[in-house]
Amino acid sequence: MPQSLLRYTNILSIVGDLIRVEVPNLSSSNAKAKYGDLAMIEQNGENHSLAQIIKIDNEEVSLQVFSGCKGLSTNAAVCFLDQPMQVTYSPNVLGRIFNGAGQPIDKGPELEHDPKVEIDGPSVNPVRRTLASRMVRTNVPMIDVFNTLVESQKIPVFSVAGEPYNKFMARIAIQAEADVVVFAGMGLIYDDYHFFRTQFEEAGVSSRTVMFVNQASDPTVERILAPDMALSVAEHFAVDEGKKVLVLLTDMTSYADAMKEIGVSMDKIPSNRGYMGDLYSQLAKRYEKACDYKGAGSVTLLAVTTMPGNDVTHPVPDNTGYITEGQFYLHDGVIDPFGSLSRLKQMVVGKKTREDHGALMDALIRLYSEAVEAKQKEAMAFELSEYDHKTLKYGDLFKKNFMSLDVDMSLEDALDFGWKILADCFDPEETLIKDSLLDKYWPTNQSAEQAAEA
Repeated sequence: MPQSLLRYTNILSIVGDLIRVEVPNLSSSNAKAKYGDLAMIEQNGENHSLAQIIKIDNEEVSLQVFSGCKGLSTNAAVCFLDQPMQVTYSPNVLGRIFNGAGQPIDKGPELEHDPKVEIDGPSVNPVRRTLASRMVRTNVPMIDVFNTLVESQKIPVFSVAGEPYNKFMARIAIQAEADVVVFAGMGLIYDDYHFFRTQFEEAGVSSRTVMFVNQASDPTVERILAPDMALSVAEHFAVDEGKKVLVLLTDMTSYADAMKEIGVSMDKIPSNRGYMGDLYSQLAKRYEKACDYKGAGSVTLLAVTTMPGNDVTHPVPDNTGYITEGQFYLHDGVIDPFGSLSRLKQMVVGKKTREDHGALMDALIRLYSEAVEAKQKEAMAFELSEYDHKTLKYGDLFKKNFMSLDVDMSLEDALDFGWKILADCFDPEETLIKDSLLDKYWPTNQSAEQAAEA
């Protein structure tokens, strides 16, 4: 390319993974420096690393260096490539693992000759979207029964450090009803990266999975590229091939911290708790990629958001809550039945699922809340009624058979089991479920006894 002959050597500063270079006559057509485009950093006549333009201020250009600035001096040169960041997209990416810069790290064959697509494009025009109306089955009762995941939904997993959210995400990737799973890990320690890779291989789902992994030891700038690459690949699978794509991101707080670190390096004025003022728009730009395309496939997005100090008012979960369509609260090793919410479940519950789904779901949660109250009364040595003892028994069965992350049941099996534990603990009229459903679904004494034995 002719512009590759133009080298700019006046490096003004090197801070972290960012460099600033002076580009005279930046407005001329020869400079070829545009926001978001790539550049090559050269040192001692050899290519050092790719970089991306992230800021243009008069005749100063700021770039993120993908491999970091270690070993880079102000004697380096910058060549602008006049093309945006791209990621490999072809059937060959299935089963492969890439780093945050889109380079294979699984020792598989190189894909340099495969087609490339731009990342970080605009969200889909609302006119091209269709109304969410199909359930994504996961075989996790606390999701399928109580917080149903719907195609094109964007929903975070709110949790804290130390909780088994990576185990939970791996299970969703393995069991979810999806044609393609695109995984993006940001700031993962090696053990977590190895865990995901091993789980996918052992479950035999690697052939439908694409992984973009930024490890904690990798450059910070690659951390903010990983989700864009994952979402770009997911969009093309959905639009070009009509696939049902599930995107899993972990952890968006790590992503936001990387943006904060880069913003501070660029002398941006921080906002709430040091995060940049555009945190909301940057998160929304990624989450809004979730879409059910008219006449094509869909992209469903599930993202871990850790809450420092279990503080839901922290800027990252706080902003996330305004963008997404509900949340799964994962704490104490279970999905909280009270704090979790799927705002799109009404699109499928009782419409695409069994007629008893809505009424049974409401009854199970209401009775479990009464079991929690009875447990509190018992702890304070209050006298318990016969009904309190029933709810305590029910609460134990509910936690064991629904809330445990190890429970694996289809939606229909979970609904049937819900009826069985109700019959084992309560009289029909105590459930407050309408008679027409009780007549059709209330178990016989024999099936209730089988539930108790289970």
